[in-house]
Amino acid sequence: MRAAVLGVGALGARAARQLASTPEIDQVVLRDPSARRLDEVARSLGPVAVAEDVDDPPPDADVVVIASPAGGHAEVALPLVERGIPVVSSSDSVEDVRALLDLAPLAEARATTIVVGAAFSPGLSCLLARHAADRLDEVDEIHVARFGTGGPACAQQRHRALRGTAIDWRDGGWTHRPAGSGRELCWFPDPVGAADCYRAALPDALLLVNALGPLDRATARLAATRRDRLTSRFPMLRRPHPEGIIGAARAEVRGRIDGRSETVVLGAFDRPAVAGGAVAAVAAVALARGDEAFPGPGAWGLAACGSARDLLADLATRGVKAAAFTG
Repeated sequence: MRAAVLGVGALGARAARQLASTPEIDQVVLRDPSARRLDEVARSLGPVAVAEDVDDPPPDADVVVIASPAGGHAEVALPLVERGIPVVSSSDSVEDVRALLDLAPLAEARATTIVVGAAFSPGLSCLLARHAADRLDEVDEIHVARFGTGGPACAQQRHRALRGTAIDWRDGGWTHRPAGSGRELCWFPDPVGAADCYRAALPDALLLVNALGPLDRATARLAATRRDRLTSRFPMLRRPHPEGIIGAARAEVRGRIDGRSETVVLGAFDRPAVAGGAVAAVAAVALARGDEAFPGPGAWGLAACGSARDLLADLATRGVKAAAFTG
C-alpha cells in the first residue's frame, strides 16, 4: 500500500515515521513547502520514502494524511475526495473541522472516508471519549481537556484558540462564549497532574456531538496560565519551541449503567506531536486496510470509530498508552 503525508513538521514527520514502520505500507510519499525539511525527513526514513514537489498534482495513494498547519485542509482534501482517496486531517482548527465535515455528502457519493481531527486533541481525546462511552449503557455528557502543544504550528494555533470563541453543546443547542473564560481545575495523568483549563476555540465538541449525539452537554477545555490568556490578544512575542515537551489529554464521560449514574475518566500523556503523529498514522492504516472502523463513507471524527479499543491497543504497541482514573 502507498500512503502520502502532506506536511512534515513536528506531527507530520512522526506520522510518516509510524507509517514507514507499518508492514502493510510499502511506500510513503512526502510533500512539504520546505525543501530542507523534506529532504531531512525523507533521508531519515530511508528507501521507503519518496519526496515529491508540493506543487505536483494530488498524490496517487491509498490514503493521504494532511498534516500541514491549520487552515485550508478542506481545499487540499477536495480533489482527493473527488478521486475517492481516503483522507486523514490532523487540523484542530474549528474552521477546518467544519469545512471537512461539510464534505461528508461528497465523500459518501465517492464511497470514501475523511477522518477529521486525527491528532492529539482532538484525536486521541476522541478515542478516549469513545472508549469511555462504550463502557456505559447511556451517555449524557462528555468533557475533554488538553495540556501542552506539539510543534510551532500547534503552539500558534493554541495561541489563536485562546482569543477566539468557544463552542459548547448544551441541552440540544450550541452555545458560544469567549475563550479564556470558564476556569476549571482538571486532573491529568502524572507527571502533569492538576492544571487550570479554560474555554477556547476548539473543535472537539463538534466532533463528539457528530459522532455520539444526542448528548446533554459536550465541552472542551485548554490548559493555560494567566499570562497565556493575557498575551493571546497580541502576536506571539517569542518563537515557539520546536516541539512541545510533555502534553496530556483527558476525557470525562458521564452517563448511566443499569440505571445508576456513573462517570468514567480516561487520560493519556506524551509529547503531543509524537502521540498525534501516531494517531494520524493508525487512522490512515485503518482506512488503507479497508477496516470497517467507521459507520460508513463520509466525514467522521475518531469518536465515531466503532473499534476505539482496537485503535487504542494499536497505539499502545506504538508507545502511546492510556490510563484510567480510579480515585
